Amino acid sequence: MLNRRTLRVKIMQSVFAYEQCKEADYQLAFEHIDAFFQPDLNSMEVQDKEKLAKQRKAAKQLFEKKFRLPDTEDDDDVRINKAVREATELYNKLLKKDFLFFTKNIITDVEKLTDVYHSVLALVPALAEVAATDKKIKHDNFINNHYVKAIASNDELTKEILKSNLGWQDRGDKVRGWFRDVLKADDTYMSFLDSRRPDLDSEKAIVKHIFRKLILGSGPISDYLEEEDIRWVEDKDIIKGLVDKTVKSYNESTKKIELQKLSLDWEDDKEFVKTLIINTIELDKSHKELIANNTKNWEVDRLPLTDRVILEMAIAELISFPSIPVKVSINEYIELTKEYSTPNSRQFINGILDVIAKELKTSGAYKKSGRGLIDNK
Repeated sequence: MLNRRTLRVKIMQSVFAYEQCKEADYQLAFEHIDAFFQPDLNSMEVQDKEKLAKQRKAAKQLFEKKFRLPDTEDDDDVRINKAVREATELYNKLLKKDFLFFTKNIITDVEKLTDVYHSVLALVPALAEVAATDKKIKHDNFINNHYVKAIASNDELTKEILKSNLGWQDRGDKVRGWFRDVLKADDTYMSFLDSRRPDLDSEKAIVKHIFRKLILGSGPISDYLEEEDIRWVEDKDIIKGLVDKTVKSYNESTKKIELQKLSLDWEDDKEFVKTLIINTIELDKSHKELIANNTKNWEVDRLPLTDRVILEMAIAELISFPSIPVKVSINEYIELTKEYSTPNSRQFINGILDVIAKELKTSGAYKKSGRGLIDNK
């Protein structure tokens, strides 16, 4: 199931990607200036290549200055000003497009996890269907497994599979290949088939084994799922948790399983995601300067991008969510640093965040309130 740490990871990844896009957009603006001052091969007039080269260089220098200091005065050369203006407009256009993409797409990406969960669940009944066609080996213990049958007969899952076209019918070659090369090649599975009358615990154990080791563990099935989901490394643990709870939900009396929800309160989690990613990307310049002011001998732009994103997210969270205690936020971003940044970054991030949190509180940038808030230091 989703938790706030998982959501923070996904937001961090999206902000990181957005920052990389900013660099790419900047380079495209530079390339526009290059193109602007290329000789016009269709012109009947003689092209002054030396003059064009000087204008190109001056335009790039002016663009860089205006990028840092928008109030920088224009050049005396009208063509240079036009090139810089067009490059700036292109950069802003591309940046706006990236902003809309990442702030909207992150919600879609998270919601797609439900589809992946349903698809992974449906794979086991699909494998059982292939097993039923095997004429060399009897797979009755698998085909008649109570857990497998409960998953296959779950009306809600069937409905979701049909609605979203998540079934494995169109990928029959894949399923047959995995049945042959993964399932039948697994010693634990083959030993289970030899059991005379497996009890319910044995049936549960083999289904958990198939999900955990053969589908979600390392191997060709997980490799395929990773090809389908660029965030699979992080998403896999969420799917694994949902699948485990689904298997655990089996009711011996009703012979049914319950589908799990991705989030206990998705509307609240969705608002958290939207607010944090937007407020991080649009973090006020004065708050970004807090990072620069507290990184001795370092310019913010020279910080590892991951560290900078983590610091900006932490500041945005401290300011944007009055009900989340300061220590909770700081600890969460230290954990992100341990997982995704350099070995030396943990102490570095911890020290800076502690100072910044105190400065934000002193300035009145945030005020913590709400039920359950014990430590607002």
